[in-house]
Amino acid sequence: MKTIKKQTILTLSVFVAILIGCTNKNDDSLSTDKTNGTITQGNWKVEYFNDSGSDETYKFNGYTFTFGSNGTLTATNGSVTQTGTWSTGNDDSQVKLYLTFSGASPFDEITDDWHVTEQSSSIIKLEDVSGGNDGTDYLNFSKI
Repeated sequence: MKTIKKQTILTLSVFVAILIGCTNKNDDSLSTDKTNGTITQGNWKVEYFNDSGSDETYKFNGYTFTFGSNGTLTATNGSVTQTGTWSTGNDDSQVKLYLTFSGASPFDEITDDWHVTEQSSSIIKLEDVSGGNDGTDYLNFSKI
């Protein structure tokens, strides 16, 4: 009887440990330091922008984004240059990328606080769950 209880307790302990490990939403590979170091290296383009279910990537075709180490942000397509700022932080135990553009469309659409969901030296994937219309927006930058 004692052996069965010990086995049951051991099995439950292992199950709980696995369950906790699998449901942990924090990705140890994501950090503000990593995002800061990655995004300031080179130029980026919008690879994908989905605004509450609508693919609006085309609005950023031809734009090159440069994230300065001092928090400046520039988007240019050769004839139009739009400036803004960027910063990182943590919210709800998630790394966030804050993008701020003052001015015209379509840059007002990506002015937001984005959760960083994935990043590498060549891609940064962002997500924002809207409080207003309950939609989810996705913004992916890829290195040029």
